[in-house]
Amino acid sequence: MEALDLVISVVAGLLIGFSMGTVGGGGAVLAVPVLVYGLGQTPLQATTGSLIVVGVTGIIGAIIAHEQGRLDLGQGTVFGLAAIVGSAAGAVAAHQVPGPVLMALFALVMLVVAFTMVRRLAITPRGIPAQHLHEPLWRDGHPDWPRVAKVAVLATAVGALTGFLGVGGGFMIVPALTLVLGVPMKKAAGTSLMVIAINCVAALVTRLVTAPAEVQPQWSSITVITIMAALGLGVGTAVQARANSRQLATGFAALVGVVAVYTVVRAVPTLF
Repeated sequence: MEALDLVISVVAGLLIGFSMGTVGGGGAVLAVPVLVYGLGQTPLQATTGSLIVVGVTGIIGAIIAHEQGRLDLGQGTVFGLAAIVGSAAGAVAAHQVPGPVLMALFALVMLVVAFTMVRRLAITPRGIPAQHLHEPLWRDGHPDWPRVAKVAVLATAVGALTGFLGVGGGFMIVPALTLVLGVPMKKAAGTSLMVIAINCVAALVTRLVTAPAEVQPQWSSITVITIMAALGLGVGTAVQARANSRQLATGFAALVGVVAVYTVVRAVPTLF
């Protein structure tokens, strides 16, 4: 690995881990552009490599969150398992899309992420319907069908994004856990990491089984990024426990917005 590639991998890994530790997601929206435009990987390689980086970091983060009491194991399992079908379907569909189209769609998703995170700044525990707090999906032996349907739709959508574009979907998972499943805000970020890990594993296995030759990432850079992401996760987790979450989300939204604009500028011309 060349010196510049090493520097890019180290910095990118730290930022990815830090974002996942502080806001419960966002790693892939940084990983994919770095892998494509910074390290020269194909979009399919990059989105697959992103699944590895974000998946491993999510597993580590979920373990840390569980030890700190910031993970709702039951709700995370429900949402994660519900997303597996979408993850597998998205992973299969990714092989059918040309690289330029994949990156253009990824740029669009990044813009949505930035916008969604800005909107999330307005969400507080007071904004959560009181009747949803801590309520199970099954009450008195009967499922709460409207909420079950919402979970199924949201989880499938998150899974499809994970499989198709290599994104963990934390920007969708955290609000869904909070507003639909009633997971307390203090546990939503940690629980999101568990769901991200489940999604990434399902999507990665599907990709490696269906088209192993096409999706092989550059392992040297992926290894460095993953190691540094784990370190960044530790720092982000420590910061998240002490810092103003609103300021962290604002800063991350701004960063994603800048990277999104850059990705649009690079991706759109390749379509024509």
